[in-house]
Amino acid sequence: MSITLDSAPSTPRIAPHTPPSALRHDWTRDDIATLLALPFAELIFRAASLHRTYFNPNTVQISTLLSIKTGGCPEDCGYCPQSAHFDAGVPASKLMDLEPVLQAARAARDAGASRFCMGAAWRSPKDHDLDRVAAMVEGVKALGMETCVTLGMLRPDQATRLKSAGLDYYNHNLDTSPEFYGDIITTRTYQDRLDTLAAVRDAGISVCCGGIIGMGEDLDDRAGLLATLASLNPHPESVPINALVRVAGTKLDHAAPLDPLDFVRMIAAARITMPASMVRLSAGRESLSDEAQALCFLAGANSIFYGDTLLTTANPAIARDNALFDKLGITKQA
Repeated sequence: MSITLDSAPSTPRIAPHTPPSALRHDWTRDDIATLLALPFAELIFRAASLHRTYFNPNTVQISTLLSIKTGGCPEDCGYCPQSAHFDAGVPASKLMDLEPVLQAARAARDAGASRFCMGAAWRSPKDHDLDRVAAMVEGVKALGMETCVTLGMLRPDQATRLKSAGLDYYNHNLDTSPEFYGDIITTRTYQDRLDTLAAVRDAGISVCCGGIIGMGEDLDDRAGLLATLASLNPHPESVPINALVRVAGTKLDHAAPLDPLDFVRMIAAARITMPASMVRLSAGRESLSDEAQALCFLAGANSIFYGDTLLTTANPAIARDNALFDKLGITKQA
């Protein structure tokens, strides 16, 4: 994508109908901060216009997320109720057996999901556990669904093993800017996350990578997160934008509530900087009104997690999502 700046730095001008081969990967933090500070109507117009260049604006991709191994994670991610460092009332469980996972995938497919995502609360998977996850991937693929897993850090050989099982996407979020990251997580580094993304990409697996807002970061950190994501070449194929779900017992349970319009701004800026990516309206939707979600779709969100639970936190009921889609004239991507 080609972007030019007018003489006034506060008015970036987007060249319309830019082919994917011209996507830009040199976004700076200042560029994105300028976008985030635009008048709201101007930002949404630019994002919505660009969205139409790459996607049908009235179609949304549906993913369902299942926790296949819950709790007891040794990482200290400040937002996560599955961390063993916090007492958030989430007991540790063992890795699920294959058949219950496939039952959940069938139900998700029948409810309209095209991608089935499986998450395990690990720092990194052990090889014998990875073999069981690979069997899950193979089974879900056989149901005709796209597959995604999030298992923590991966070695290159583990990424290759998952690719051989038919994995389509690997989720590994950056969470926030490099500078703010240490305030949220201390048990692994930002570079650890980038190394896993590189291993996934080298194995030929598509990347699902985004972040969380509402953790106490400032505008510069939000710009820094998007600048890091948009500098990846290629861009992540899926970019989940999460609003912090404040869970009692975690480090961030008393974080200040997030302004929904700030969330919409992040969706719009993600769409502008990564226009050919799927931008997923992810965690935190339970706290958003239908009107706020409608603004997110207008701003370029074209993917959601579908189902009553996201790992261990609440998600809008399927009936509510379907009702909203009907009101907005949105159809589910096949």
